Amino acid sequence: QVQLVESGGGLVQAGASLRLSCSASGLTFTDYTMAWFRQAPGQDQFVAAISWSTSTTTADSVKGRFAISRDNTKNTVTLQMNALKPEDTAVYYCAASRGGVLYITADQYRYWGQGIQVTVSS
Repeated sequence: QVQLVESGGGLVQAGASLRLSCSASGLTFTDYTMAWFRQAPGQDQFVAAISWSTSTTTADSVKGRFAISRDNTKNTVTLQMNALKPEDTAVYYCAASRGGVLYITADQYRYWGQGIQVTVSS
């Protein structure tokens, strides 16, 4: 059974940093592209994706502030979020897609975590 478990969310002030982690189990981690999406009221958004070979793509809205990485020895993917803004407030989801394509649409990702809240106050 595939499980993706996010951790590291919370409440921070604007300008602060947070580091989200996603621990994956029940799959061959290196077979999967991993991604982060976020959901705010009325808005679903791709954030970043990373292939098994560590190629990455990042949404323009977070480029230069957020960075995705993975540790294939620990089956984890991390989202480092810097210079956070109130508009980054959302529930953040970790997702997995089999293969090496850096998809940016949610329908290409088969497995999802339960989500974790990130709140940025102004």
